[in-house]
Amino acid sequence: MNKSDSRYQLYINILEEELVPAMGCTEPICLAYAAAKARQVLGAIPDRVEVLASGNIIKNVKSVIVPNTNGMKGIKAAAAVGIVAGNPDKALEVIANVTDEQKKATEEYLASTPICVKHINCQEQLDVTIIEYKGEHHADVRICGFHTNIVHIQKDDEVLFQSETIAKPTKELTDRSCLSVSGIVDFADSVDIQDIKEVIGRQIKYNTAISDEGLKNSWGANIGSTLLKYYGDDIKVKAKARAAAGSDARMNGCELPVIINSGSGNQGLTVSMPVIAYAEEYHIDDDRLYRALVVSNLEHYFKDAGLHLVQTHKAGQKLRSHIGDGGAHRVSLLAEYIVQTHRTGLELRILYSEFRAALLSERGHVGDQADDRKGL
Repeated sequence: MNKSDSRYQLYINILEEELVPAMGCTEPICLAYAAAKARQVLGAIPDRVEVLASGNIIKNVKSVIVPNTNGMKGIKAAAAVGIVAGNPDKALEVIANVTDEQKKATEEYLASTPICVKHINCQEQLDVTIIEYKGEHHADVRICGFHTNIVHIQKDDEVLFQSETIAKPTKELTDRSCLSVSGIVDFADSVDIQDIKEVIGRQIKYNTAISDEGLKNSWGANIGSTLLKYYGDDIKVKAKARAAAGSDARMNGCELPVIINSGSGNQGLTVSMPVIAYAEEYHIDDDRLYRALVVSNLEHYFKDAGLHLVQTHKAGQKLRSHIGDGGAHRVSLLAEYIVQTHRTGLELRILYSEFRAALLSERGHVGDQADDRKGL
């Protein structure tokens, strides 16, 4: 794919839009972001808070440790730290720079301030409204569809912002319909590494760091280190363990950022760490590693384009790197297909088509294989 191809810059744009850093599990961070934004609109620390949330948000947040809170868990903790210490201008890094004094203040605020959590019946899996009160005034912020998608801002009776965008990417985001399997492999095979070096290099740096932390220290169920301890150091085990270790750490309050994919930190780890582990194991040069990660990331966006940046089935579905032969195993196969080969062009596209066909066949979508091969 030449730089003059209209898709070339679009593919780079998609990588830059998707591969962004986040602190901790994205659902509590979403809550903290909404709470921080509502406090900014209110102009004061509220003396009463209401959290209206979808069932999926409640399920995914209630038992998760919120980063930078000294181990506090759940919806109320996420809202409290967003109010006390959040910087709404930093979006998914809203609570990345909480000081020790602010952590203590968050504990005190949570102990002294009524925070009411209510379940709402709604169409969207990700839907949360924070209402903050100060005396006779109140501020409302609603996030819906994906984790940073603010669709409503109100102060008292004045609507300050109202968006018609719910479960769709905003117009400012690149249209994902430009993606195809053949286009992704062609782009990865020919892209100027300097054009992707910053965004892919950051993914390697951040996700490797949190994976290392998950293997080095005790976090949650320690699935990553347990895999290595009891199942050996075969590369397929390492691929799963590296992804799982990062998930162990981030889901249990580790304060290191992770580069997300499709709005999810766990998916970001799953599409990157097995490929990185394979490159480490076989001393793959940086050029091929970067190109393999381009394929892994863009293939995931292509497959999940219909989700519009929303990871709506985090528990028990899709890419659970920490259970059985899930996503990490799938992407370790991708590493074997892509990273180890010196081939380019048609040979690489055929290998990738075979990989996709095997994946689709395994999932029972045999009829879709022909569609994937058409682009070749």
